[in-house]
Amino acid sequence: MFQRTLFSEEHEIFRESVRRFVEKEVTPYHDQWERDGVVSREVWRAAGEAGLLCVEVPEEYGGPGGDFLYSTIVAEEMVKASASGPVFHLHSDIVAPYVLHYGSEEQKREWLPKMVSGEVITAVGMTEPAAGSDLQGMKTKAERDGNHFVINGQKVFISNGQLCDLLVLACKTDPSLGAKGISLILVEGDREGFSRGRNLEKIGFKAQDTSELFFEDVRVPITNLLGEEGRGFIQLIEQLPQERLSVASRAAQVMESALEWTVDYVKQREAFGRRIADFQNTRFKLADVKMQVMVTRNFIDRCIIEHMKGGLSAEDAAVAKLHATETVGRVLDECLQLHGGYGYMWEFPIARAWADARMSRIAGGSSEVMREIIGRDLLREDG
Repeated sequence: MFQRTLFSEEHEIFRESVRRFVEKEVTPYHDQWERDGVVSREVWRAAGEAGLLCVEVPEEYGGPGGDFLYSTIVAEEMVKASASGPVFHLHSDIVAPYVLHYGSEEQKREWLPKMVSGEVITAVGMTEPAAGSDLQGMKTKAERDGNHFVINGQKVFISNGQLCDLLVLACKTDPSLGAKGISLILVEGDREGFSRGRNLEKIGFKAQDTSELFFEDVRVPITNLLGEEGRGFIQLIEQLPQERLSVASRAAQVMESALEWTVDYVKQREAFGRRIADFQNTRFKLADVKMQVMVTRNFIDRCIIEHMKGGLSAEDAAVAKLHATETVGRVLDECLQLHGGYGYMWEFPIARAWADARMSRIAGGSSEVMREIIGRDLLREDG
């Protein structure tokens, strides 16, 4: 593998602290979290104390004031440990930017310090039973009633849905305007009329709580509006490149880790009196995997550099997500095959990774939507 040049000495020191945190606070408990279908609130507090949450939040709002590379390191170390339960990346890299970029000064001072500390766990409510990648099709409404919004509707597949104390909710404040009628509203988890459905049972990400959320005449003050009314769709679009890059970055790390796990396994496992590593087929398969891993890793690292310079377009972020998430499926399938029957056993990290990775082609915009974004950009007629 090429030596990565993204990270400074300070970043690598931080990586070591993240690795120690995962070994102490995550790995010993992850099997139980998978059985429970949810992680403990204590791990969120511990992550806050260790400085792992919302690392890009400025110091004036209680954050470390770091850059996106610190978030990348947290995600990579969690992947290496097969720790899919704590959804720190959603909280830090998706929700926090909405509050930081669009929140009022009062909202930022109220919520960001608590998000940094892990006292408040967050989620984002976009997907509905009949509206996934098609955000304009959402039905959840927020109607003005004096100094309040009254919210009615339903969301589904919401990560952190069981635990969340604060939700960034996408809803229609003017259904007649289509996308221009969408707004983002902060909804506290203890609001009357807000309820959580059952913790949904998934193919993968078994330690990560995922829920349906219901809103029945939920009243929130007008001051809970995040940014301007009717700007929600634009806000979502503006933040999607980072979300999609985060998905792609984690996929790149999954591939790299899977290759390492598989190389170690085939060196030890024997068949027909020989190590699996000694068969030409194994070497050829692993060569193909390494090729895909190296190409993806270097492409995604370049995208991270562009993102940090403010130059990653929505179209290029779509390319990154499409390539990484389509490739990770092929890589994990090959690596699992080389593990034989053991690759299908949940105790092996390759099994968890294989089950978890399938969601990456759906979450953050499906592969079909990524292709539409890329194709539309290619065929756009300027002028």
